[in-house]
Amino acid sequence: MAEKHAITLNANGKDYRISVEARRTLADALRDDCGLTGTHLGCEHGVCGACTVLVDGKPVRSCLMFAVQAEGQAVRTVEGLAKGEVLHPLQKAFWENHGLQCGFCTPGFLMLATGALEAEPDLSEAELRDILSSNLCRCTGYQNIIKSVCAAASEMRACPPSADR
Repeated sequence: MAEKHAITLNANGKDYRISVEARRTLADALRDDCGLTGTHLGCEHGVCGACTVLVDGKPVRSCLMFAVQAEGQAVRTVEGLAKGEVLHPLQKAFWENHGLQCGFCTPGFLMLATGALEAEPDLSEAELRDILSSNLCRCTGYQNIIKSVCAAASEMRACPPSADR
């Protein structure tokens, strides 16, 4: 039996004290040990982007990062976007602009776009298209995803996020 390491994952502002093998991925720890099942596993090779989360504000493929590497860093998952019943502008825009169909890839797109827009709110549509091209969707054809992210970007520029977001 492999040695386990006691770590504390801070996900969405909450500490989770868990015990994991060194080889356990952040995606598996979030889903299985923390109960944060919004992070989806698609390819498990870092290609599809369904597992994208924010680590210290930067988009990361959680299937390629070990849980032990995330200790001491702030992890944000799709469950951490909404504030209670109030949807994050990206969630609202995906809903209003039909930016999802089956929804499997949606958490990864939401987290990738959140990281990008929080780092640089004035991204052009061309820049957003380039960033979003790193995630895969088998259902939508991408146009409504782009439309959703552009709509949210516009709203986020007009109403900057509060410090606690």
